[in-house]
Amino acid sequence: MTLKVFDLQCDQGHVFEGWFGSADSYESQQSRGLLSCPVCNSSRVVKKLSAPRLNLSHAQSPDIAPASSSSPARSGGQVAAPAAKQMAQLQAEVMRHIRQIVRNTENVGEKFAEEARRMHDGETEERAIRGTATPEEREELAQEGIAVMPIPDFLDDDRLQ
Repeated sequence: MTLKVFDLQCDQGHVFEGWFGSADSYESQQSRGLLSCPVCNSSRVVKKLSAPRLNLSHAQSPDIAPASSSSPARSGGQVAAPAAKQMAQLQAEVMRHIRQIVRNTENVGEKFAEEARRMHDGETEERAIRGTATPEEREELAQEGIAVMPIPDFLDDDRLQ
């Protein structure tokens, strides 16, 4: 069975992959409200435009030699995705790293937008912070050129206690 992999995006801007048996399967799940964002659980999900994957290894220029004779391009083979167990281990490792990064931030609570502005304006030293901000505050920060990234509650150990 060939799977269709689509880039999906929720109304909060989170981008993720969806794997479907066919384009019709995606449409069916979408129309029945079965799709949701794995980050924020929003059910307002759309398919993003994406380019198809093209295997052009056969069209490789003879002037560019592959790194090794066992490379997929030289042998004409395909690169296989990691096995499910390897993928689960990789995802767990990524989650551990993200949690560690979050733990190494200062929780400024509801003063997040104010503190982010103060750092941006040079009124206080720059440091990694986290906290809460309303959608309006996040939009205002973005309009001011202050980059912020929402993190889901399950990554913030303080919120889980």
